[in-house]
Amino acid sequence: MFDKVKKNGTELLGKTNRIVEGTSIVGDIVSKADFRLDGELIGNFTSQGKLVIGATGVIKGEIICNNADIEGEFHGKIKVLEILNIKATAKIHGEVAVGKLSIEPGAEFTATCTMLSHSNTVIMLEDGKGTE
Repeated sequence: MFDKVKKNGTELLGKTNRIVEGTSIVGDIVSKADFRLDGELIGNFTSQGKLVIGATGVIKGEIICNNADIEGEFHGKIKVLEILNIKATAKIHGEVAVGKLSIEPGAEFTATCTMLSHSNTVIMLEDGKGTE
């Protein structure tokens, strides 16, 4: 009676997953949709969407995504294929690779930075790991 149609990822765009303040995750997160983190992640994050690290959010690990806004803390390697917006409250430590970069005055940015070519894209593999 009801046919279940498998979503290919484009229907997920515009929908946002959320990890709230006070939540701590140890492990990897893979998401095709947008993601907001106000808690803590110790591990890797891969997404075809946008990642927002809120003012109380902390990530220690590796990030690969298309777009990102960072208000909180990040320690590790981050690869943003399109635009990385670093807000005044952000603290970034590690390695950064971006298509375009915006840093507000007051942000703590202690990182090496590499600008990417426009041909890079994130491809989600069946095992949930991202690649170029």
